[in-house]
Amino acid sequence: MVDKAEATEAIAGSNIGAQMSYEDMRGWLIEAERLGELRVAEGLNWETDIGEVAEVVLHNENAPAILFDNVQGCPPGFRLLINFFAGKRRNMTMGFPTDWDKLELTDGIQKHMKSVEPIPHKIVKSGPVCENILEGDKIDVEKFPTPMWHEQDGGRYIGTGSYNITRDPETGWINIGTYRVMIQSKNEVGFYISPGKHGRIHRDKYEANGEAMPACIVLGGDLMAFLMGCTEMPPNDNELDILGGYRGHAIECIEGKHTGLPFPANAEVVLEGFIHPETRKLEGPFGEWTGYYGSDVRPEPVMEIKAIYHRNDPVILGCPPLRPPDELARYRAVTRSAALKENIQKAGIPDVTGVWAHECGTARMLLGISIKQRYPGHAMQTGHVAAMCHLGAYAGKYVVVVDEDIDVSNLEELMWAMITRSDPASSIDIIHNCWSTPLDPRIPPEEKEKGNLTNSRAIIDACRPFHWKDKFPAVNAPPPDVVRELQQKWAHLAEKP
Repeated sequence: MVDKAEATEAIAGSNIGAQMSYEDMRGWLIEAERLGELRVAEGLNWETDIGEVAEVVLHNENAPAILFDNVQGCPPGFRLLINFFAGKRRNMTMGFPTDWDKLELTDGIQKHMKSVEPIPHKIVKSGPVCENILEGDKIDVEKFPTPMWHEQDGGRYIGTGSYNITRDPETGWINIGTYRVMIQSKNEVGFYISPGKHGRIHRDKYEANGEAMPACIVLGGDLMAFLMGCTEMPPNDNELDILGGYRGHAIECIEGKHTGLPFPANAEVVLEGFIHPETRKLEGPFGEWTGYYGSDVRPEPVMEIKAIYHRNDPVILGCPPLRPPDELARYRAVTRSAALKENIQKAGIPDVTGVWAHECGTARMLLGISIKQRYPGHAMQTGHVAAMCHLGAYAGKYVVVVDEDIDVSNLEELMWAMITRSDPASSIDIIHNCWSTPLDPRIPPEEKEKGNLTNSRAIIDACRPFHWKDKFPAVNAPPPDVVRELQQKWAHLAEKP
């Protein structure tokens, strides 16, 4: 029998790009249908219907992807996709075997990313996204299927499964980031970005110089490009080039007519324009990833659209944040867990056996890490690194470190270890003045008004105490590998009659 860990290593070390069965949204839809995981819903309205469907399916990790077609009030053939990251298509999207569980997928991604060398994107003159180019009076972003995702949203958010492309005015560094985008008018969309994010740093530099910032917003296309934009990369990394390395070939890009910014030639819809430093319009509220409405109505920058590029019969990607766990939490959990494990190991922490950024904390606020303890203080060292490394520093709350016998992706196991192996008086460290977000519902309003966007972190050592771990009571259950064998052996007796 082939060892699963060896199989994971072999597959992750191979050419994942060659194993990926799609290149763009159209290819992905074909693969999702082949897996039997695509449903088409026709004739629904954007005012209430689509948001209601999203509320039903996005919390279910086994629900199908939904493709909305012939949306009321939109041109025929203009479509919207939701729930791409669930079921077997979760692994298919990232190029891995569909029978892997989420920890195996995360380990596979981490191992593959270690081998990825950026491949510079390639500029081409044209591509499918140029099938339609709208400028001047022809610009109308309101015709694309854009729902009211939440009852109290301040408007229609066309950008929930989108990514923004910006350039650092000082260095020329191209960045991809995912930020919410609200329709303001036919030729304007909101451009909200949280403080400290790379796109916000770019925007602040342009504003400090009194200059308009060029930007492009990609509303659908290669789903791996979107996932790259969702993952915190180090400064100066170009996610388009990293995507090229991940896929094993250069990503073909068009240079925008007005901004010169590159965007994928196989994208579905791209908005190109400028964010003027003096222009602000009311934006929000919006139901955010914390499960709460993230802010009240307030003035925020807007992008003046100079051109819309789109394919025939375009497909927009929608990934609205709902109360977790939801789809957003699912894909963040996979990508952030892989990157977090890499961050911890690069910091020199030995014997990290598992990492999971839990869905109930939207893959930020509850981190579980398992280790094979090697020395006194190993657990706390691991927890502090996880809380303050690049992937863990933003908007965290709780880090729980457990022994290697715990499946950190299993919330009940993690909580059982925390309850039985930690002591409230001696097992918890508190860190103050940590980087948080305006979307954190627990920061007092008066502190937000002062610009104090900090919170605290709890590091919980839920390992057997190192100095007497050999005397700790034995667990009254078989090892995990034996449990899996027993579940297969006696599955016929555990099934419902």
